[in-house]
Amino acid sequence: MKNGMELALCEARNAAERGEVPVGAVVLGPDGTVLAQGGNRVEELQDPSAHAEMLVMREALAVRGGQRLADCTLVVTLEPCPMCAAALAHFRVGRVLFGAYDPKGGGVEHGPRLPFRAEALHRPEIIGGVREQEAAGLLKTFFQSLRTREEAENPHP
Repeated sequence: MKNGMELALCEARNAAERGEVPVGAVVLGPDGTVLAQGGNRVEELQDPSAHAEMLVMREALAVRGGQRLADCTLVVTLEPCPMCAAALAHFRVGRVLFGAYDPKGGGVEHGPRLPFRAEALHRPEIIGGVREQEAAGLLKTFFQSLRTREEAENPHP
């Protein structure tokens, strides 16, 4: 059986194949069972909030009922952005494991650092850098490919 980060990385690869930014996420229940897994669907759904984290947190609640994930772990391949970091508090996620750090767009260890603010609604346990190089490599490869494709389609005179 694959662990949470391995499943999240698989979801990130699937997202890249669909033309999405390669971010994957999994919600694990208190006993380690997978409640939800998925990848970014921003382009497919034309919904800027369709980040992997948002999708799997919503799905996990639909599967188990209620409105809190306090005894669950969110595993995601990229540090959650400020939107997703705020959602962690509202969903009351108990623990977050993420892969690659995001110095420009992160909201957990970078940027607003929402879970660590004095006025935070909820403070999940945070563990960053899990299989960081692999997760960061997926993103780097995706964006290099995107730039190469754009340059081929729009050559400079």
